[in-house]
Amino acid sequence: MSLLVFSQVFSRAQNGESGFRKDAFTQSYNQDTLSRKDTSDVLFSFKEYFGALGHKNEIGNGKLFGGSMFFLGGQQIYNKDYWKLPLVYGAIGTGIGLGIAYNKKWHSTGDESFRKTRNWCFAGAGIAYWCMLMDGTINYNRGHEDTHTRASKATVYSLLLPGLGQIYNKEYWKIPVYYTGLLFTASYYVHWNKNYHRYKRIYNEITDPDIEYTGRLQESTALYYRNISRRYRDYFVAGFIAVYLLQVIDANVFAFMQNFEVDDNLSMSVGPAVLPPDNVFASNGFPAPTVGMRIGITF
Repeated sequence: MSLLVFSQVFSRAQNGESGFRKDAFTQSYNQDTLSRKDTSDVLFSFKEYFGALGHKNEIGNGKLFGGSMFFLGGQQIYNKDYWKLPLVYGAIGTGIGLGIAYNKKWHSTGDESFRKTRNWCFAGAGIAYWCMLMDGTINYNRGHEDTHTRASKATVYSLLLPGLGQIYNKEYWKIPVYYTGLLFTASYYVHWNKNYHRYKRIYNEITDPDIEYTGRLQESTALYYRNISRRYRDYFVAGFIAVYLLQVIDANVFAFMQNFEVDDNLSMSVGPAVLPPDNVFASNGFPAPTVGMRIGITF
């Protein structure tokens, strides 16, 4: 009998009907559903992006952020904050221009003060660029705020500043967790990076025939500590990136789940089920019913 039932269930599975009604496999969709583009269908479209900058259509915050990373000021144009464009272009352009000028002076004179000034200029341009993206995300408005808008904002916030997406989701308790992971991996990266450069310098002195090495370490020992320090340094770089990406994913997922409601009406029932014989089994000469399990979920 068990072999008979198994053959019946297997026959139904081959026909795509095991435990389901036939009309469950023949769903119909209207043209609006088919024409609706999901983010997985079109990751980025120049036509959509520049059309949004011309206020001909709306665009998601994630796509707007991605495009504005290369086309500076795009978010400000979309948000109609035109007065901010001179500040954006002026701050970033001035920082880069002065950085290039001081870099040439440093190479021509060798003065370390020019090198430090160059670094500060480039850092200022980077901060202005970061502020541009943050400002565009904060002021993003598409006329309504739905779940996708919240998720994209939380994701961009966490990309720009770790923990900011959790603040946006009002999950403040997660911030110490992620910052502990980031600071832990960053501190050990600094530690092993110093050891790597130290043992690399020692190994180079030992193997350089023009340098008289007077230290206590042997060549094999210096090589071993150099390699092990580099390995652990790379491990903590990977760990830092993993924690950083984890908090971005966390912000995105829990922003989507903000409107997910679970109440006391959630229940599940499991019981036996008997499916009546149909033409498939009758044609094979097996008019017996199919026995199985029934699972019902109420929410």
